[in-house]
Order: sequence, then structure tokens, then C-alpha cells
Amino acid sequence: MNQEVLSFEKDDFERVMKGTTNGVRPLFVDFSSCSVLRVFREGEVARKLRIQYPGALYHVINRGNYRRDLFENVGTAEAFLNALFEATAKFTWNLHAFTLMRNHFHLALETPEPTLVEGMHWLQSTMATRFNRYRGESGHLFQGRYKSILVEDFSALGRVVDYIHLNPVRAKIVFAEQVTSYRWSSLPRFVRGTKPIGLTASEWLRARGGWEEDALGWKAYEAHLVELGKNESRWEQEGLVGLSKGWAIGTAGWRRAIAEKHAQLALNPGLDFDEVQELRHGLWASSLARNLAIAKKTRVELDTRPRKQRWKVELARTIRNETGASIGWLASNLGLGKPASLRSYLARS
Repeated sequence: MNQEVLSFEKDDFERVMKGTTNGVRPLFVDFSSCSVLRVFREGEVARKLRIQYPGALYHVINRGNYRRDLFENVGTAEAFLNALFEATAKFTWNLHAFTLMRNHFHLALETPEPTLVEGMHWLQSTMATRFNRYRGESGHLFQGRYKSILVEDFSALGRVVDYIHLNPVRAKIVFAEQVTSYRWSSLPRFVRGTKPIGLTASEWLRARGGWEEDALGWKAYEAHLVELGKNESRWEQEGLVGLSKGWAIGTAGWRRAIAEKHAQLALNPGLDFDEVQELRHGLWASSLARNLAIAKKTRVELDTRPRKQRWKVELARTIRNETGASIGWLASNLGLGKPASLRSYLARS
């Protein structure tokens, strides 16, 4: 086993930090809000961490290994759905939407308890075992690590669900008018009332259009999807673009708050560059807002001339000392001119 994920209470800190716990040496500790501690056996390479907390919402995506066709036949697709529904029950997830495409899958998940890592490990390893046993093969079924994008709330999740349900339309597998006929999606199960336990829609339906989870509500939602499917030019306007990228989907303020709370994740070498940058920028922005309030200044005052003002230079120094913010970012966001100028100001004062 390459990694071990353990949950700890805050009073376990000293025990964890002394030597080892269950034979593993901690590389990183995060005790914020019941989050999960990620530890590695000494000498192992760090891999991408997950942000977990009770009630978290995610857009989860993974592909077949070497982009192989995962769901090339009915039996494989049904086997995956059976495993998914088992995982939903086993780990008490709320499954809000899913779509299986030929070589990848999308899930919209809610975890009442922080069980994403444990549940996804079970789901993918169980599916791989069953697949390999059936095919008489061995090896990895999925392409490395799955992607889990945090989602702010049910309003944002509603957009993710639209994106998931419209995947077959975007891929030209079905016409927009046939979106409910795509067999390997949660949509026909919702519309026809044949959904398994754990598949739920009431929260995001209400947030997306004020619809109830009944026949009238599903008729209205279907009409909404058909209209969107016919007019891809509206997708950006509706916030349906880029929902498979990045690390979080939500408002700028929420993203900054999450980035500040979990900024230590940026130290992990398993993160993508854009994820590291956003986590760092979120931390720096939060520090700027906090220190502006302490100095009783506003963002508008950052744009006043002359650019070099003592309070701004001291503010830059404080933020840099607190967070390690880059000179370039500080110069740009504090209205201090070019990075070289700020570097000179800091050296002289």
C-alpha cells in the first residue's frame, strides 16, 4: 500500500508528531475542521492531497488507463454502476449525478462525512478487481489519480450537474432533444423515477431553477437541458465552461477562504502548478484583506499616488513575512509599481 489516510482528533497531535503512528511517519498534518491527515511511509514520494470535510461537494472525474475505453460494453458499464451504488451506500454518500462516457466518468458527490478518499479507493479498486477477474487481465484500470474538484454549494453544484448531464450531447452521442435517453447517465433514472438509494436531486434542483423533485420539476429541468444543449453559445454565460479544470468551483471569496484554510497543501509536490498558484494567491489575498483592515485602509487607497507610501511598503513587508507572497504579486496588488521598485523600497526601509 503506497499511502495511508488516517483521521485524528486535535488532542492526538503530540502522539502523531512523536516518531511514527502505526509504522508511518507524518509528512504533513492538517487538523482544520475534521480534515483528514495524509501520511506517507518514510522515503516515499508525496502524492496529491485531498481536501476533505463533512458535507463537502465534489466533481469527480477519471479516465481509463492510457485513455483506454473503460465502458466498451454494457456489462462493464453496469458493473461500474453497481460498484458506484454500493460505494454510495457503504460510505453514506449523496450521489447527485453521474455520466459514464466511453473512456471516462463524471460524478457529482456529497460526503456527509469526510470519506471521499476511502470511498473512491474502494470504488476504483473494487471495479478494477472485478474487471480484471472477468477479462482475465491484470494491471491498472484507471488513469492514475482521479480528479476531485471542490464545489462551493448547491447553486454551483447545479451547474456541475448540468455539465455532467450534457456530456453526451457535447460529445455528439445524442441530440439535445434525446438527452434523457442516454442510458449511462443519472438523468433517465431521475426522470423515470427509477433511481437507486443515495441518488438525490432535491437540493440542486431547487437551487438551479426553483424546481421540486416531482414530475413537473423534472419536465421543467429536461426542457432547461434541451434548450442549453441546442445552444452551446450559452454555456459560458450559464457557467458551464471549465468545470473539469482547476481545484475548486465557486465564488472568489469562498475560493480564497478555502485556499487560506488549506494553504499548506501548496507545499505538496503532487499538486498541479495552477492549483498551487491558486492556493498561494488565495492565502496572500486573505492576508492583504486582513492587514488592510488592521491598518484601517481600503483597497481604493492602494491605488492612490504617489505609489511609494510608507504604509504600503510596510504592508507589503508584513504580508511577505506572513505568507511568503512574491514580490511581483505584492507590487501588482498593492499598487507599488514594478517588482524591482518594491524590492528596492523594502531594501531601503
